[in-house]
Parts: sequence; C-alpha cells; structure tokens
Amino acid sequence: MRFRTRGQRLLLLPAALIAALGISACGADETAGSADTTAHSGGGSITVFAAASLKEPFTALADQFEDAHPGTDLTLNFAGSSDLATQLVEGAPADVLASADESTMERVRGADLLDGEPVTFATNILQLAVPPDNTAGIASLADAARPGVKTVVCAAQVPCGAAAARLQEAADVDLAPVSEESSVTDVLGKISSGEADAGLVYVTDVRAAGETVLGIAVPEAADVVNTYPVAALAGSQDPGTARDFVDFVVGDDGRAVLEAAGFGAP
Repeated sequence: MRFRTRGQRLLLLPAALIAALGISACGADETAGSADTTAHSGGGSITVFAAASLKEPFTALADQFEDAHPGTDLTLNFAGSSDLATQLVEGAPADVLASADESTMERVRGADLLDGEPVTFATNILQLAVPPDNTAGIASLADAARPGVKTVVCAAQVPCGAAAARLQEAADVDLAPVSEESSVTDVLGKISSGEADAGLVYVTDVRAAGETVLGIAVPEAADVVNTYPVAALAGSQDPGTARDFVDFVVGDDGRAVLEAAGFGAP
C-alpha cells in the first residue's frame, strides 16, 4: 500500500505480507558493479529503503532530487534498518538502501542484493531523550539506570540498540529497560507520550523531535559512532535513477541537508 504526498512518501511493506505473497529475493548479477554509470537523464521511478533516523533529511532530499530530475518519482520506506534488511532478503522490491550501520548493509550484501559498493555518507551518535518536564530528574546515563526509572532502548538487533549496548559498556552503566523497540521512532514515541522517563536515540532524532523531548548529552557517546552507508540494489527496474540518487545523497546537496539535520560527516 502506498501513501504519497509532497514532502512525505511512505511505502508499507510488512515482511510477513511479502513472504505470504511468495515474492522471491532478486539475485545480484555478478557484473552489476561494472554496469554503465553514465549520468542518467531522470524520469524514472524508484523506491528507497532508509533507516528510520533518516526520515527528515531523506524526505527533503527526495523533494530536491525530484526537482532536479523532472519526471522522476521517488517512494520512501522508513523503518528500523534490521526490518528493512529482512524485507529485502525476503523479496521486497526496492532500488536503494540507506542503513544506520555497516553490519546491516553487509547482511544485504551477503544475500547478493547490492549493485556496486556501498558508500558511507553520514555518522551519528546517541543521546538521552527525556520528556520536556523531565519529572524523573534525569541528568546522566547513570540516572537512567536508577531503580524505578522507566528507560526505553532499541532492540539489540537494531543499529541504535547495538550502539546503546556499546555505550553502556563505555560508560560502565547497566540499564534495565522496560521495553526494547524496533526503531528510534518507537523509542521517541514512548518518551513523547509520557510512557517512558528516558530513552537512548540518536542526537539527530532529538533535534528533529523539537519541543516534544529534551536531549541530554552522554559524554561517552562520542566514542560510539554509527556509520551510515548507502547503496543501489540489484534487480532495480531503474538502475540509472537508483545510482543517480546514491550520488545525490553522497554529493554536496546531500551533505548540506544531512549536516542541517545534525548528522556528522563520514
């Protein structure tokens, strides 16, 4: 099912539905990486799978790309990187993948689903997010580990969850989360709705959330950096437009949008 409006495009492809329909994963052509990379004139239609933390900048980039390539149509699917990889491996049709960590991209590469090499385009670090009133009095990661504090993190298989585990080790703090979510969006939802006292999300998510949450820096987060790669996918119905969008993301236009959203340089 597709929902598209100017500035926001969502493609909902539950993995279970894809499996039920019996769609098989597309195998990668061994020569895909050497395909012609001559600039594409535009006018194609592609689907971009992107990590949930990329929703704000990639929505803006999709608009800019369509403006720069008249007639081109982009559909965006945002979810946790692990969920996106599962969808792709189970046969979901897509043209570009942008994940929040390298291990997820390697999983997709291992299934022979990449067209060419992934390119690193951004970095991100974690931050504590709390409700604006911060009634639990959270001022540090250690405070989020206090008994009775309702702390939420991403599940371990999700990039933000893996980063949260590394951060706890670096800070020598053991959290006892009341729930583990499938994406940073879900963690933020728990906090902004008042269901949680604190949560670990990316600094860019706190920034995008505006006044709905309050961000608290964790000093050790600077040593736990997530690296974001992007790649065109094998089996694309429009590989030229897919590669053009990858180039757009890693180029000057993409860099400007990502920096404005708070992402670090690769």
